[in-house]
Amino acid sequence: MEVIIAETPTDVGRIAAQIIASIVSAKPAAVLGFATGSSPSGIYSDLADIRQSGDLDLSNARGFALDEYVGIPTSHPASYAAVVQRDIAAPLGMRQGNITVPDGRRADHDKGCRDFEEAMSLAGGIDIQILGIGTNGHIGFNEPTSSLASRTRIKTLTVQTRTDNARFFAGADEVPTHCITQGLGTILEAKRLLLVAQGGQKARAIAAAGEGPVSSMWPASVLQLHPCATVIVDEDAARHLELADYYRHAFQNKPTQAVST
Repeated sequence: MEVIIAETPTDVGRIAAQIIASIVSAKPAAVLGFATGSSPSGIYSDLADIRQSGDLDLSNARGFALDEYVGIPTSHPASYAAVVQRDIAAPLGMRQGNITVPDGRRADHDKGCRDFEEAMSLAGGIDIQILGIGTNGHIGFNEPTSSLASRTRIKTLTVQTRTDNARFFAGADEVPTHCITQGLGTILEAKRLLLVAQGGQKARAIAAAGEGPVSSMWPASVLQLHPCATVIVDEDAARHLELADYYRHAFQNKPTQAVST
């Protein structure tokens, strides 16, 4: 796992956007995994700026969302179908037909989840999966004690997660109690993982995910099992990392491709 400690929250999004842009530039039809929420929002803003400058074309890229609430219409402004289209696909110039979001309104959730995974497989798999992290260490909506081998499925949200997400709704009571989320096993199948976090409220989760044991109690710790995972955090989110000085040193002295081969 590569850990990059950026000076500011703005730098977190900028560094992450540069990584994603390099992947899409090399593979214009890249398949991107989209996370929503406040943590990755800076990434999409910076990618939109790069696109506006003429240095990035995502019109042939495909995108798959990590998750979706169960039971709310796709027209609801807080549904991830709406969020992905409004805040990600449109600013990035992606074709609407190239975006797939789990269907939280299907009567047969099991079949819907299988169809979603099949669609990802038919697209060739995720080239880079963007991730945020919850204060309890969840990624996607894989709450603590989620199976490390889990697949896309329906999950019950914790009180903490619903409280954290209440800011996107009129009140906590309006936050759905269930969701459809890619599983930890599903996420691990992406070719590359990119997790971002900002702020001291994420510091404990980041330390547990990056330096603690791999445990279902901290779902993001599953990134330690991936061969190409990058975690980008600001100084506040890095405050509990015991090896912070080493991560800074390693990033400043990162070997070139020629050296590493």
